[in-house]
Amino acid sequence: MRYFTRHTDLPEDARGASAAIGNFDGVHLGHHAVIDLARGASDRLGCPLGIVTFDPHPREFFAPDTPAFRLMTPRAKAHRLAKIGVDLVYALPFDAALSGLTAEGFARDVLANGLGLRHVVVGADFCFGTGRRGTAQDLEALGAAMGFGVTVANLESFATGDPVSSTRIRSALSDGQPRDAAAMLGHWHRVEGPVIHGEARGRTLNYPTANMALDGLHLPRFGVYAVLVDVLDGDHAGSYHGVASLGVRPMFGVNTANLETFLFDFSGDLYGATLSVALVEFLRPEATFDGLAALISQMDGDSARARAVLATL
Repeated sequence: MRYFTRHTDLPEDARGASAAIGNFDGVHLGHHAVIDLARGASDRLGCPLGIVTFDPHPREFFAPDTPAFRLMTPRAKAHRLAKIGVDLVYALPFDAALSGLTAEGFARDVLANGLGLRHVVVGADFCFGTGRRGTAQDLEALGAAMGFGVTVANLESFATGDPVSSTRIRSALSDGQPRDAAAMLGHWHRVEGPVIHGEARGRTLNYPTANMALDGLHLPRFGVYAVLVDVLDGDHAGSYHGVASLGVRPMFGVNTANLETFLFDFSGDLYGATLSVALVEFLRPEATFDGLAALISQMDGDSARARAVLATL
């Protein structure tokens, strides 16, 4: 997959795609439905499959003080899109210039002249242009005038008949229901990023952990989870089972949320490596304990439960 952060001065072989447009936070089943329509058009037209997305998310641009809500980082989103066969990702910087384009200007300057798209797929609720005045129906008319096809996708429904949405997925994660979130995502919810230096406290407890920041991400329910871990690079690249603590570590008075993951049957240095940690099952809430011996005993129990859960997958 090829990744671009602009819509101008592209190589010719990076233009002319059939592309789905949207934020695609989480790359959930509703997004899959939209992307599959773009895939069908790319097969029919013999052109690449593309994604047009935005970074930062427009909500972050217009309301920078909004609480963190993203389900994944741009890098994690790119990895997920690559896994489902996307050829080209255009992660356009959402700034004053882009947000100031009219609906017609966006269609002309970005989609037609810049990216040279042959076909575009959007959700039925798609809005674009200054003040979000452009609708999916407006895009159909503009595409017809500017030489690219447009398909408007109905929102994908979940088993309950309700639309699958990033909002419902965030709610499931906030409730400590990662399996419900996974059912809507079509994959496990993952936290992806580099391993950072922590306080090395886990090593003294015989539970060395890989620490990861959660900056800018929606925070699932704080507590302990059974997890699947992919080490994406470095000497220890591979897949592992583990147990993770997500939260602020009240036992030690820490206030910044992070993710601490203990990999089962692993020995090695993971500092600087990129991990992808999938939340599989919520085991218990965060808690404080009457001394380190009680904490270690609880961690032993958490590990045993996590191993049992993961053995059933």
